[in-house]
Amino acid sequence: MRPTIMEVNLTNFKYNVNCIKAKLSSGTKILPVLKANAYGTYINTRLEIVDEFDIVAVALVQEGAFLREIGYEKEIFVLNQPDVGEIEDILKNRLTIGVCDVKFIEEIAKRRQNVKIHIEIDTGMNRTGIHPDKVNAFLDFLQQYETIKVEGIYTHMSCADTDSEYSMQQLCLFEKAVQIAKNRIVDLKYIHSAASNGFLNFPEAYYNLVRPGMILYGYSSGEKMIEKMELKPVCELKSKITFLKTVKAGTSIGYGRSFVTEKETKVATIPIGYADGLRRDLSSGGQIVIHGQKAPIIGKICMDSLMVDVTKVEDVKVGDEIWIWDNKQITLEEIATKCDTINYEIISSISSRVPRIFNEK
Repeated sequence: MRPTIMEVNLTNFKYNVNCIKAKLSSGTKILPVLKANAYGTYINTRLEIVDEFDIVAVALVQEGAFLREIGYEKEIFVLNQPDVGEIEDILKNRLTIGVCDVKFIEEIAKRRQNVKIHIEIDTGMNRTGIHPDKVNAFLDFLQQYETIKVEGIYTHMSCADTDSEYSMQQLCLFEKAVQIAKNRIVDLKYIHSAASNGFLNFPEAYYNLVRPGMILYGYSSGEKMIEKMELKPVCELKSKITFLKTVKAGTSIGYGRSFVTEKETKVATIPIGYADGLRRDLSSGGQIVIHGQKAPIIGKICMDSLMVDVTKVEDVKVGDEIWIWDNKQITLEEIATKCDTINYEIISSISSRVPRIFNEK
């Protein structure tokens, strides 16, 4: 086993799911977002966890195909408008798809196979989706295809964590589209608009399906959002010291000689680098946790390793565990801030060569 691992706590994931369920009425289900390998946690590989849900969401057709491969037989919803080149895989894997493109509908209808769709409404994200004013026309267009079953309608709130006025405008537009769809489709199964921030801030956005993503994994989905629910982070990124040495003052550390010691320094080498998804922004400024205390990263982070000043750490030795984030002394959000990005990017960018170890402690 490689010394660098992401440890994933399944008990904490289940706890977060239950916290979300507690806020929902009996008629509203959770549509867990499992895209990007469940935000980098790889919980999507655990069938016993995924199988607890009647419907799950992914971003890519290939992500849905993977869930079929591991044995998930319930409904899989692809959030993003697919490409026509993915039609065969959509049909083969019985995927429900979010759609808004007329030409795509025409192409998939040519296969003369039944397919379930959710119509995406663009209420202000301006990424994909049809304008609310065009819902009637889109439904008229769909009526000519008997093999296409409209099961849902949905939208995406673009700033549910920062702009309540704009978010309410989006919800009003969506409600108009929902009413049109409900008047024309008697068995409309799913209506959904609330991702993590929508769920935390706008109960009126719940409808009968909510799409939690980041909060499922116990991390803040926006500024101060974590304060709105008592969640438990599901993963820690950790490694071990594989080499120790003491160097004199004036010794350069790492590529480019970007860091030079000012005094005698004990340097630990840790086998995790930017090829593992650790951002180079943490070079000579980031920290790790060892023996319950923080120690600074020195020099530039390498592709496969980094160096740490452990001079002030007592009894340090090769084989000692270190944490990149432990959710206590160093949080995922702190690392994201240091890298001038968001926690979503940090956690989902940890590469596949870092083993995920699951536990239920």
